[in-house]
Amino acid sequence: MINSIQQLLQQEAQAVLSIPVTDAYEKAVALIVEQVHVKRGKLVTSGMGKAGQIAMNIATTFCSTGIPAVFLHPSEAQHGDLGILQENDLLLLISNSGKTREIVELTQLAHNLNPDLKFIVITANPESPLAQESDVCLCTGKPDEVCLIGMTPTTSTTVMTVIGDILVVKTMEKTGFTVADYSKRHHGGYLGEKSRSLCGK
Repeated sequence: MINSIQQLLQQEAQAVLSIPVTDAYEKAVALIVEQVHVKRGKLVTSGMGKAGQIAMNIATTFCSTGIPAVFLHPSEAQHGDLGILQENDLLLLISNSGKTREIVELTQLAHNLNPDLKFIVITANPESPLAQESDVCLCTGKPDEVCLIGMTPTTSTTVMTVIGDILVVKTMEKTGFTVADYSKRHHGGYLGEKSRSLCGK
């Protein structure tokens, strides 16, 4: 058991280290800063299934670091929730295949509402329809899943999460986000107490 767990950790770690690092990250961060921080839009994340859970996590992390963000469920978007989209908003879409029907449909509906709406996609397939139509494509490197049947989203969701973390951290750098800024947005719990104590030093 111990040896097999260590092997799983090695596989996951290697997948993270193999994420392609290109200038697409600089473009994505610049787009987030421009649309949200400068133009006062918001970041709207979306994904289906496990990718949707990652998209939701990325949205809440951005919110706590000064970038207003909200998760939009792609199916609920077809039943009125698309109305959350406003001028200067930016979509961050996650689809491992780059072909997820609900996400492809979401981009079409969003562009019907606002033809100028820009979007970033995180995917394992840079040749996919979503990747080709996106303003910025961040590739996961298409890691093999560590699950026994090679299908359950495991390693793929790990790298999606890491890519989200990279976007958050680099955006914080560009906007000059400080611990004082953090304390104003995070009042409760250990992190709220710690951030306020750091502000007093």
